[in-house]
Parts: sequence; C-alpha cells; structure tokens
Amino acid sequence: MSLGIRKVEAPDAEHLVRVQWEDGSESRYPCVWLRDNCQCPACFLHSARARRLLFDDLDVDIVAKEVCLIDRRKISITWPDEHTSEYEAEWLKKRCFSEAARAEMREDLFLPERQYWGSDLQLPKMSFEEVMYNNESAYRWLCTLKKVGIVLLTGAAARQGELVKLGHRIGFLRLTFYGPTWQVQDKADANNVAYTTERLCFHTDYPVLQHPPGVQFLHCIKQTAAGGESEVVDGFHVANKLKEQNPQAYQILSSTAVDYTDVGVDYCDFAMQCKQRIIDVDYTGQAVRINHNNATRDTVFDIPAEKVWPFYAALKEFNDLLNSTEHKFTYKLKPGDVVTFDNWRVLHGRQSYQSGSEVTRHLEGAYADWDVVMSRLRLLRKRVNNRD
Repeated sequence: MSLGIRKVEAPDAEHLVRVQWEDGSESRYPCVWLRDNCQCPACFLHSARARRLLFDDLDVDIVAKEVCLIDRRKISITWPDEHTSEYEAEWLKKRCFSEAARAEMREDLFLPERQYWGSDLQLPKMSFEEVMYNNESAYRWLCTLKKVGIVLLTGAAARQGELVKLGHRIGFLRLTFYGPTWQVQDKADANNVAYTTERLCFHTDYPVLQHPPGVQFLHCIKQTAAGGESEVVDGFHVANKLKEQNPQAYQILSSTAVDYTDVGVDYCDFAMQCKQRIIDVDYTGQAVRINHNNATRDTVFDIPAEKVWPFYAALKEFNDLLNSTEHKFTYKLKPGDVVTFDNWRVLHGRQSYQSGSEVTRHLEGAYADWDVVMSRLRLLRKRVNNRD
C-alpha cells in the first residue's frame, strides 16, 4: 500500500478534503472531522492520547480556508480562524472513511472473526506456564479465545491461587458478589446450584448483572473419579441455527426482556435483580451475547400473559438445539487444567457426580471483563510484532 499523496483539494461546496493517493485511490475526509481531530499540542494532549479541543469550540459547519501538500507525506490545512492543522499520510490512510478501510480498522481493533463449532470442536490447548511467561504464547491464547471462544490451559499447579496469577497476566480479575475467585465444590446449604453435585444444564454465568462478565476461568484442583464431566456449546453457532430454523423464535428470544434474580450472602450480602434478553443482538441482528441461566431466571416475568407461552416455546427450541449431540462438546478436566472461555458466547454445563463424606471435586473459578482481555491482547500484539 502506497502512502504517498498525489494531490489534495478542498471543494467548498462539499465541506470535504479530498486526498488522491499515489496508488490511484481517493479518500474523502469531512472538514468537521479533520478540525475535531487536529493533532497539534493545543488541540491534542499527546501524553494522554486524548483530545484537548472542547466540543463547545468546534464549528460543525467549518470548511478549510486553504490546503496544501507537504513532501507528498503530509497535508496542511489552514482554517478560517487561521489555526493550522497538519496530518501525516499514514495517519490519514488508516482513518479513511471507505468501507474497506473501516472494515480493516474494525478487524485490527476488535478481531471480530469467529470460528464456529459444534460437537466436532478440536479443543485448543496451550501450556499454562508458557502463557504466563511467554508473550507470543499469551498473545496466541487471547487471539484464540476471541476467535474460537474457548481455550484449555494445561499444567497449572493443582492448588488455589493460580487464577489470581492468570488475572495479573491480563491485568486484573472481575470482582463479584462471590468474591475475586470462588470455589466450586459440594457445600452444605449451597447458595448457588453450582455448589452441589447435581447436573448443571447449559448456562452463561451472571446474567443477573447489568454487564455480565465476558470471560470465565475454571481451574481444576481436584476431580471426581466418576461423573463431573464438563459440557460446552457455541451459543452463537446455535443462535444462528435457530435464526435459520425458526426466525420467529429467534425474534422472540432477542426481544423479550427476561427477569433474573440472585439473593444471598457470600463475599457480602446481595439482592440482585436484572432484565436481559436471552439473545442480545447488534444493529444487524447478529448475536453478540447470550444471557441464559435457568437457575436464576426469576419467577417474576414482566410480560403480558398472552406472550408467555410463545416465549417458552421459543426457549424450548433453543434449549433443544443447545443440547443436541450435533452441537455440544463433552470433556473432563484434570487437576491442573484451566479452561478459559467466552461467557458471552459459550454456554457451559456439568454432568452430575456422587457426593461423599469428603470433597471429591474442586474447581476454582474467576471472571475477567472483555475490556481487560482485549486491552492485554492489543498490548501483547504490539510487543510481539514490535509495533509502535
């Protein structure tokens, strides 16, 4: 890609600056955007990478008074108040408003590509130690986690505290009412269905929070001899299947606000209440988050009575797809295994196991937010690729 500029012009009638590149392409930049993003020290605080220019001082109808090209690598704009702004070719090219350039920027910033899977999942596996101490391995872990939705880390010590280390590796863990980490084992008077030996059906964790944790970690410290197998399913893949198979059911689950509740005492006492749609979608109708936990779905259901049965029918169809042998993947954690997965995408469950006089199965769990994970991914990418 050539970053040389052949010509620059600013037709007054268009409120645009047109840049013709040496490769023959053209980019158009609205004057108001250029003025808003002036990179001079008076308008932009480079030490914080933040805009200093106040929106109150921005003229949204502004046009360039004069534009000129400097060494084919920079353009200079003089505005009506005689303020001057300069923009590097590389900076401009990266921020071109064409669909292709914007798609490339989205890919670079957010890694939107997804690899869907079903029972044929080849569970990605990596070394816990390598992820902890090697930047390339950590970067590969987070990229795979974003793309596939699940990665198994092997070789961690079979003791509590390993997830705290993993949290420090990415930045920090998400604190919830169950603590910075929490122990999944059979407990008397359990305050969560996970703290029993019963089967857990497919669910995402914590839809009772307005902003559920994006990533979940489960570290196996002790595993029961019989039972206790883990199950996972790609919720986005199944949601797409539901949309194809029954668009009306998909519409119901992506538009109906479901009540969730969680009341009890753990890290502190809590009384949580929230409304979520089972399938959260973006402006295109594409699933971006699954919010489904049968255990904490409230008895309160704030919809008209005549809409209740259609909702249950739609959820039943979704649930049947989740549990089909075509879509679910079953595996068994071993002591030292840490499964890391996208809690907005991957629904997980557990097969039942026998209770005993002693704890026979012990997992430690923790959460992280996608904001923290993606931040670390971007920083690791710069280090691995030696990018500025």
